[in-house]
Amino acid sequence: MKGRTIVLDHLKDREAAALIVDGRLEDLLIDGDAPRVGTVYRAIADRPVKGQGGMFLKTPDGSAFLRQVKGLAPGQPILVQVTGHAEPGKAMPVTQKLLFKSRFAIVTPDAPGLNISRSIKDEAERDRLLEIAHEALAGQSFGLILRSCCAGAAEDDIAEDIANMAALAATVLADDGQGPETLAEGDGPHLLAWRDWTAPAEVVTTPGGFEDHAVLDAIEAAQSPAEPLPAGAGLFIEPTRALVAVDVNTGNDASLAAGIKANMACAKALPRALRLRGLGGQIVLDLAPMPKKDRRAFETALRQAFRGDDIETALVGWTPLGHFELQRKRLRTPLSECLS
Repeated sequence: MKGRTIVLDHLKDREAAALIVDGRLEDLLIDGDAPRVGTVYRAIADRPVKGQGGMFLKTPDGSAFLRQVKGLAPGQPILVQVTGHAEPGKAMPVTQKLLFKSRFAIVTPDAPGLNISRSIKDEAERDRLLEIAHEALAGQSFGLILRSCCAGAAEDDIAEDIANMAALAATVLADDGQGPETLAEGDGPHLLAWRDWTAPAEVVTTPGGFEDHAVLDAIEAAQSPAEPLPAGAGLFIEPTRALVAVDVNTGNDASLAAGIKANMACAKALPRALRLRGLGGQIVLDLAPMPKKDRRAFETALRQAFRGDDIETALVGWTPLGHFELQRKRLRTPLSECLS
């Protein structure tokens, strides 16, 4: 089945969305029990962490941790936004730099200025978008980022999106309350699918869509640590409390090039495998044996693969034992927790 399909459904009473490209599940969003990324709180400073420059905060949904904070005294209210998924027993990561993100626009109250996605090259189109932005933000001092999907979009749709995000930002920033409170809820899977999966696609909203489009089978496969690669090679992806371990096996291939072939296939498959499983944090790759002269080609392939991934991932580099390390933002609840 060729083309792109977005399926909006529910999984175990949880809101869920699936992106299918050419008949294969490419991305999966499932609502978890934890607060959604993007949720904005009025939090209360609780206790500082000496030596780390951080502060634990009280929120309506439990403890949060704010890094690199200065001049904040215990008991003081502060506006913060959830930036990622917290492991069980740990505080939610939050930031003071609020972002109000939608399909076409991102309003940035702490970063003034107007920016247009660099992927939009046409000067006439950039001028059109600048005019829309200036008119929609008239009288507002907020910063604004216009996303790549603005190219060719209707003027009214872009202007409405900007106005809605600016209004939400103004409402949140005008807050003058004192106790812990949720001021804006983060987007759920269905809204995230509309917001971030912007390429043309067939959208399926009828109940049972996951079963009709074999999404349930793909989810069952993603619950296994094994991820097959071409030519009989494979990955084994096993999360621990400290890190995610990825083991690359060559299978039955005994040729001299078996290691580099399996590792290059790993580079291509890894972003999707991590997305579907909702995994992030520290990731350590135990690669198949290959000559050191092939490391640069592997790094290039890995960097190219993650360039098309929406989740921020840093390629840290090689360890003395020959492992390769990555640091990936924890934006999603792990699949195992969503289905437990």
